[in-house]
Amino acid sequence: MKYYVVADIHGFYDLMIAALTEHGYFADTGPHKLIICGDLFDRGSQCLQLQEFVYGLLRRDEVILIRGNHEDLLEDYVDNLPYYVEYDWRADHHRSNGTVQTVLNFTGSTDTDLVVRPQAVAAAMKHTAVFKSILPAMRDYFETKNYIFVHGWIPSTMLKSGKSERYLFNPDWRCAGPQEWESARWYNGMTAARQGDFEPFKTIICGHVHTSYGHFHYEGKGPEYGEGADFSPYYAEGVIAIDGAAADSGRVNCIVIEDE
Repeated sequence: MKYYVVADIHGFYDLMIAALTEHGYFADTGPHKLIICGDLFDRGSQCLQLQEFVYGLLRRDEVILIRGNHEDLLEDYVDNLPYYVEYDWRADHHRSNGTVQTVLNFTGSTDTDLVVRPQAVAAAMKHTAVFKSILPAMRDYFETKNYIFVHGWIPSTMLKSGKSERYLFNPDWRCAGPQEWESARWYNGMTAARQGDFEPFKTIICGHVHTSYGHFHYEGKGPEYGEGADFSPYYAEGVIAIDGAAADSGRVNCIVIEDE
């Protein structure tokens, strides 16, 4: 089977379509599927177009959806919207991550609506195809003979000291529970792989962290941000990272994998 793989679209529908077109997705007449490694929405403004496109693929069984940390954020915000609006400082966290604007875009609501009728806004969001079909179809990972597809990384033992992180491989990661997967969606796969935290004899394809991080820190290609930053896919032992930081780079990465 041929798989076209993207990640971290973040509402930039046109950028995703351009990447898929460049790699021959729409001209491909053979058996193939699209794999999206999480973070469909937030930051970009084309969430409605993206919803329509993904929902169509889902109905035709032409897409595999991996859950990202922004899907967790979206579900959490909508489920607890009245509380966040009135009481919780984390509402600012949802605003800075783009979750609030995503909800406004989908529901046609305003900031005033969030304050005056938060329950109605939440109800409207739960009637979208995102909540009724797309989120329920998402999985923690997808595995083929030679590849594992995730958002951040596989569940691992993560030790943190200050700003440094140490990832230790957990051979039973497939048996991890929901909380462990939720944490793993925030992991830096490039760092984890460099520390030897990957499934033996397989390559993990991930998103979440901009690929310029790996190019800059581990290959000496810089800078990490700004002019001259390399946002192309990052390849190293055990990992292919593909988050192209669409909001900053104006690109969505796409790779093509053929595997059993």
